Amino acid sequence: MPQIHFPRPLINQILQQAQQAEDSEICGLVSARNGQPVRCYPVANTAGQPEQRFLMDPQQQIEALRQMRERGEELFAIYHSHPHAPALPSATDLREAAYPDALYIIISLATEGTLEMRGFRLQGGAVEDVELVVD
Repeated sequence: MPQIHFPRPLINQILQQAQQAEDSEICGLVSARNGQPVRCYPVANTAGQPEQRFLMDPQQQIEALRQMRERGEELFAIYHSHPHAPALPSATDLREAAYPDALYIIISLATEGTLEMRGFRLQGGAVEDVELVVD
């Protein structure tokens, strides 16, 4: 299984965002410089049923991508949470995965006392597990 190293402050920022939302899915982007994740860009979830799915606010997503370009960063990962489901891609996640080169990170709040965070490559309906190593 491939490994990807993440700085602890970045992981903590994403987990904190997930914990604060409780019953709604959170979402956002992670940028990288030279292939190393460097920054988190939270994006509002505008889905009609945010407890069951996520839909990134288009303007915020465009703005995040613009900021990445200005900073010399590239899109590295797309993250979202599952408040009541395991940290596994849903059928909707697979169907809507539009960035085949991006890592997909899913955080589950459906675990007792701890958050589960997993990484995946989603390409053409196939799911590949990626081990997230916290530095």
